[in-house]
Amino acid sequence: MGHTLGQLAVKVQGIVKGDADLVIERLGTLEKADKVALSFLANPKYQNHLATTSAGAVLVKTNELADLVENAIVVANPYLAYAQLSHLFVPKTHGWKGVHSSAVVSLKAILANDVVIGPNVVIDDDVVIGEGCVIGAGSVIGRGVKIGQNSIIYPNVTIYHDVVVGESCIIHSAAVIGADGFGFAPSKAGWEKIDQLGSVVIGNNVEIGAGTTVDRGAIENTQIGHGVKIDNQVQIAHNVVIGDNTAIAACTAIAGSTIIGKFCTISGGVCITGHLTLADKVHITGMSLISNSIAEGCSYSSGMGMEPTTKWRRTVARVRRIDEMAKQFAQLKQQVNKFLEKVDK
Repeated sequence: MGHTLGQLAVKVQGIVKGDADLVIERLGTLEKADKVALSFLANPKYQNHLATTSAGAVLVKTNELADLVENAIVVANPYLAYAQLSHLFVPKTHGWKGVHSSAVVSLKAILANDVVIGPNVVIDDDVVIGEGCVIGAGSVIGRGVKIGQNSIIYPNVTIYHDVVVGESCIIHSAAVIGADGFGFAPSKAGWEKIDQLGSVVIGNNVEIGAGTTVDRGAIENTQIGHGVKIDNQVQIAHNVVIGDNTAIAACTAIAGSTIIGKFCTISGGVCITGHLTLADKVHITGMSLISNSIAEGCSYSSGMGMEPTTKWRRTVARVRRIDEMAKQFAQLKQQVNKFLEKVDK
């Protein structure tokens, strides 16, 4: 089902330039969109594509850019407008209604009337699932789990016992929420397991990517704040606390009992060691190692950026000689100071 350009403009508080009755059936890139697709220009380096795009209309920031295409919606933030309109074009992700006949649902579970439960789902005792929720095929919802209204659990997600998931959350396939944290006490005989007695509490409007794991707390709960966005294959250890509206990119690992503030952005492949505190609005660039607490909200980096292999090898060789070079510098400094003393005399 399509939407007119005028209808779309109202939803993003934009202004139509061109045919407000043009029907848009999908979204597309500037390069590949067709006459019934809406595209957007968010990055100025793609502006030259406006001259050649076949898109029926384009989301742009200024009237000057709108003049370069036949139809446009002028809006303050084209990328945000694209995100808002994307919700209108999402295809249906499941083909059934109600509880599938192959699902195993405890008689002690409480499901809202309009919940969708997919094939081969297992729902244990004392689970509560709110209105508008969808539980995808093969997912396992453990005893005592609470899932707020309008949340979507994609296929093959495992949510361990007593986890709390807020409203309007999305958890993607192969995510594991509430597995035991990595807790072991050393003994002469080896390692004594520490049973993880806490749980995981997830706020509202949280999205958790495919293959991501969020461990339950050892005693207190692991906590994911409202509006947090977590990418694929992220590891969040026991008793981690993540503040509201923080975003974490793929392959990041956060060790136990670390507290991350609100509105932080953590790029891909970052490693954050345990028992640290990061302030609000901290930005960490990709592949960084964070081994100390951060008290001020700004950008932090570690490691060494890419360079040609031959130059990188020379750099590494010099880094390995830093101690030797420092000693030589200290000796040279002493010699210079002695020489200067003689000159002064």
